[in-house]
Amino acid sequence: MQLDSPTKSIVRKGNLNENDKYSERFIPNRTSLTFLSSFDKLSDDRVLLSQNFDEHHAAYSTLLHSQLSQAPNSGLFRKTLFKFSPEHTGKENQVAEFTSEEIYSPLKSQRKIPKSPYKVLDAPALQDDFYLNLLDWSCSNQLSVGLGSCVYIWNATNSKVTKLCDLGLNDSVTSVAWSQNGTNISVGTNKGTILLWDAQRSKLIRSFSGHTGRVGSLAWNNRILTSGSRDRQILHRDIRAANDSVAKLCAHKQEVCGLKWSFDEQQLSSGGNDNKLMLWNLHSTQPVSKFSSHNAAVKAMAWSPHQYGLLASGGGTADRTIRYWNTLTSEQIHCVDTGSQVCNLVFSKNTKELVSTHGYSLNQIILWKDNDYSKVATLTGHTYRVLYLAMSPDGQTVVTGAGDETLRFWEMFPDSNNSNEGAKNCLLPSVFDLR
Repeated sequence: MQLDSPTKSIVRKGNLNENDKYSERFIPNRTSLTFLSSFDKLSDDRVLLSQNFDEHHAAYSTLLHSQLSQAPNSGLFRKTLFKFSPEHTGKENQVAEFTSEEIYSPLKSQRKIPKSPYKVLDAPALQDDFYLNLLDWSCSNQLSVGLGSCVYIWNATNSKVTKLCDLGLNDSVTSVAWSQNGTNISVGTNKGTILLWDAQRSKLIRSFSGHTGRVGSLAWNNRILTSGSRDRQILHRDIRAANDSVAKLCAHKQEVCGLKWSFDEQQLSSGGNDNKLMLWNLHSTQPVSKFSSHNAAVKAMAWSPHQYGLLASGGGTADRTIRYWNTLTSEQIHCVDTGSQVCNLVFSKNTKELVSTHGYSLNQIILWKDNDYSKVATLTGHTYRVLYLAMSPDGQTVVTGAGDETLRFWEMFPDSNNSNEGAKNCLLPSVFDLR
């Protein structure tokens, strides 16, 4: 017996129904069209598309040419879309504005520096005196400040405030400086005495005499305590010596208002009201270099932690400049006119940048790049001269003090270990009385 194929069926012509003579597939009827007419329709669509592309291309080319040649853009982009629209205040380069996202790859995110302090402390009786140094931050994260006749210590970890000493009605604090190990603090007084305190036990260790005028500046070099006074002298004391062993440096003609030891502890920079900046070796009694470029008192000084032998100095109201020095060759590298009195300087530990604080007439804080000397940021908020400046031990925060009797804390630098923990990890109230 013969079987029919499972995949094919035999359909005979005579068996077709009338309804089955058309299949389900649609075949358009083009009998009324010619090949040329169909081609013309396709060509018309392509011409229209080409015209639209040419118009957009011409507009872009005109805009690009106008930006590169600094010529007017022939009104292609109006300043306002509607009469009530605000005037455009965006980028001048419209090509960059409209095409930067499409053409350029994503840029590295810029560091954002807050324009406002994250903490403000009231500091009553903080003196508005350019020649004093009343603020210092220890490696143990404690901030000392001289307020009138008293010294207060603010613990940045738990925000606890401790009154270290009170000199009484007949004397006042003129300078404070922490030892490098953060255990001892030296206090200069208006009467010319220097007090050495154990900060952990709040106990007076020693009292040094020798100056005949107020002690406006102090600096530590390991166990050597250096002081500068209105009597124009610089004194070195070894605090380990039983007797009051003193080495005298006499070169300034007016009050010594700034002292800074280099990071290698081999060079001392001193600034005076005689407009002089001087360099001293550790064991010398005569300056190895004298700089007379400043036209006002030199209080602000800072040694770079990144470049050996780089020193920055700032001048007072009549000078207004920051000068960079190569102390190895005794040559000036660069000079920047800041436009206002330079009160303090400090180099960042974590970035190659410099912080300056200013007085008359803008009372601002400026962050500078130390490779091209350009401004990174300008911070304002103080209403008096920003006379005092200190940096936190982790290098992330700076604190500023002024005659407006406030201390302001600014978050300016990233952590060198990319950690968010620092001196501001225990903020508590953002504004309160220090004493």
